Amino acid sequence: MDARLNLHTSPVLGRIFKHLNAAGKVITDSALSAATQELVKIRASQINGCGFCTDMHTKDAVAAGETATRLNLIAVWREATVFTDAERAALELAEQGTRIADAAGGVTDEAWANAAKHYDEEQLAALVGIIALINAYNRANVVVRQPAGDYVPGMFG
Repeated sequence: MDARLNLHTSPVLGRIFKHLNAAGKVITDSALSAATQELVKIRASQINGCGFCTDMHTKDAVAAGETATRLNLIAVWREATVFTDAERAALELAEQGTRIADAAGGVTDEAWANAAKHYDEEQLAALVGIIALINAYNRANVVVRQPAGDYVPGMFG
């Protein structure tokens, strides 16, 4: 598969991604655990059908020490016993925040309250940010049909 547009050489997209990457750095440096960040990015990418981001974030998670069992079960996290209650709350928030059009009211009060039981205000802000950001990256990659499979952890910095 060939991409419709080269995301890495487009001057306009280069400037856009520079700002998205800066926002990502704020989240990376937040108190939200790196493991939770990767779980959320992977789950949203799975939902959005973004092969590039799914490839990237599963490989980044492995490089950070995530287990194959947990990675293999992200898509079915409700039936899996390998995630903490906090991670489950983050995954639920990620799913509802990604599937906004599927629910009349967007993210439910129950999902938000459950996340708020496990995360403080700054961590919740980071969760909101990571959900919004990964959805932006997913959409760009899906629109241009960015191929998946060649990502190597650390290749973007």
